[in-house]
Amino acid sequence: MQHAYREDIDYYDERAQGLLASAQDGTDGAVAAFARYDAPLTPDGARTVVAREHGAESWPALQRHIAGLRDSGAPFARAYRAIEAHDVDRLAALVDEQPDLVAAQGTNGNDLLGMAGATCDERLVAVLLERGADVTRGNAHGWTPLHQAAYSNLPLLARMLLDAGARVDVSARGDGGTPLIVALFWGNRDTAELLAEHGVQPRNLRAAAGLGRLELAEEPGAHRGFYRPHGGFPAWQPSDDPREVLDEALAWAARNDRADTLAELVERGAAVGADVYRGTALAWAAACGRVAAIRQLVALGADPDQRGTFGGPDHGDGITALHLAAQNGDMPTIRALLELGADAAIRDRRHGGTPVDWAAHAGHEDARALLAAG
Repeated sequence: MQHAYREDIDYYDERAQGLLASAQDGTDGAVAAFARYDAPLTPDGARTVVAREHGAESWPALQRHIAGLRDSGAPFARAYRAIEAHDVDRLAALVDEQPDLVAAQGTNGNDLLGMAGATCDERLVAVLLERGADVTRGNAHGWTPLHQAAYSNLPLLARMLLDAGARVDVSARGDGGTPLIVALFWGNRDTAELLAEHGVQPRNLRAAAGLGRLELAEEPGAHRGFYRPHGGFPAWQPSDDPREVLDEALAWAARNDRADTLAELVERGAAVGADVYRGTALAWAAACGRVAAIRQLVALGADPDQRGTFGGPDHGDGITALHLAAQNGDMPTIRALLELGADAAIRDRRHGGTPVDWAAHAGHEDARALLAAG
């Protein structure tokens, strides 16, 4: 049985929809959870699964259970609160009192080690590793603590986990979703390069492009079932089309600032303006602050004002690279794009906002002023 640890029902609803998205992607652990209760792949079915996994017969029963969680003194919930508060001593005392806590599971199979990793606090992780937490265990999405370190670009935490026996070849959220791929997805170069030292898995073109080592691509289009790190990104189905594989690799090289690799991929036929899945190469370079990649892409023919998609479906529709740089308040990237001819007055299709508006909305006054003057 999974242990509840939060007292707001919206949290469990979000976990339910995340589980649904993972099952729709074909992730084994999530698919199995729906199969256990013969639940349909629908939002209501997902809520039923989450309730039943917590030992509740229905969603209302789960609501009643979590309403009394704080008063119940449930050990797992107390340990979670210690992690949330970054209370290292309290966490250690709780686990010493009840050693079984290190193996207990919360919502969607998340354990205390995974939760500690999500706080980016290596001290909490060390407490649990010292007390025998399983560093190789994944949650219902297949997500391990090493995936979380890759997601958050925490090379120190990644090294701790690797030293404790974490595996680099485990997939989460789809075939090929290894910790390396998760790091490269976000352009987290420091952690990606550390993980690559322990083995490049998988050896497809997007991994090779992200590392700037195209010679590593043994099977260019293989193991691309992973395409999103969470359900906030829209559903998609990668294909085996060689052009799609090549165009996708360009975006992965861009977000990891592999300028030389960009030129080589374009020479091989990659389309510099391709928007394969939620972002052109230029959009990803801007979102990750990759100025060298931005300059290279424009030199290779990218349009600084090309509109495209990015992120979630309600966010990036008809955006440009400058919108993303403005949202981040990334002054060097904004300056580079303006210098290359990007239009600070262009409006996105979803919200009708200019890059000036996006900077203002995000509270980046220096960026707003620079864009307004540009």
